[in-house]
Amino acid sequence: MNIRSLLLPRWLAIAAGMALLGGCATTGPTSPADPFEPWNRAMYDVHQVVDGNIVKPVAQAYVDYTPKPVQQTIRNFFGNIEDAFSALTALMSGKLDRAGNDMGRVIVNTLFGIGGLIDVASDGGIPKGDWDFGLAFGTWGFQQGPYLFVPLIGPTTVRDGTGLAIRVYLGPVSYLPDVPTRNVLYGLDALDLRAQALSAESVIDQAALDRYTFIRRAYLQRRQYLLYEGNVPAEKEEP
Repeated sequence: MNIRSLLLPRWLAIAAGMALLGGCATTGPTSPADPFEPWNRAMYDVHQVVDGNIVKPVAQAYVDYTPKPVQQTIRNFFGNIEDAFSALTALMSGKLDRAGNDMGRVIVNTLFGIGGLIDVASDGGIPKGDWDFGLAFGTWGFQQGPYLFVPLIGPTTVRDGTGLAIRVYLGPVSYLPDVPTRNVLYGLDALDLRAQALSAESVIDQAALDRYTFIRRAYLQRRQYLLYEGNVPAEKEEP
């Protein structure tokens, strides 16, 4: 299992970006994409308690006391694995340019970046594709399905969640035979992801009157934006 595929902090960063662009958010009507809103809100409340009392303080200590070069090295290592999956899913989607860039990143960073510990590819101007199984399924015509909020994982949909499950199964860390080493890598991955999300939270707190609705809108809109590469058809836009 690869925790990076699950504990994705991007939903916080995405919501923060939406806040910066849109100013403030107001509570709106229930989204048709969120038929399980009462359950999802309950799960969001559970997430807030567990994350606020356990995960967030640990992540803050990690940011405060771990040298920045060490943090970046950890981030680069797991990011190199994600680039490999981005290349695979982009190829599955027929996104040959994305697939080529991501595969190039993996080759360059693995060979010249000490197994991915140094992000040589970014310094060389090779862009990250950031494609995944959920987006690949979307290009194949699969509908996103209902919105879901999973504690310690964050927002997702049936389509994206299915993609996450496949990504978990295929994650290279899960095949390591040494259990302690595997668990350490899980922990480092999760900790780094949560640390990345810390800076986004204050922006959301200031901008959103209803954090749950704001995060849901930001997540769904961002996924549509990524799927259609910025050209979302009017009929597909999240109300």
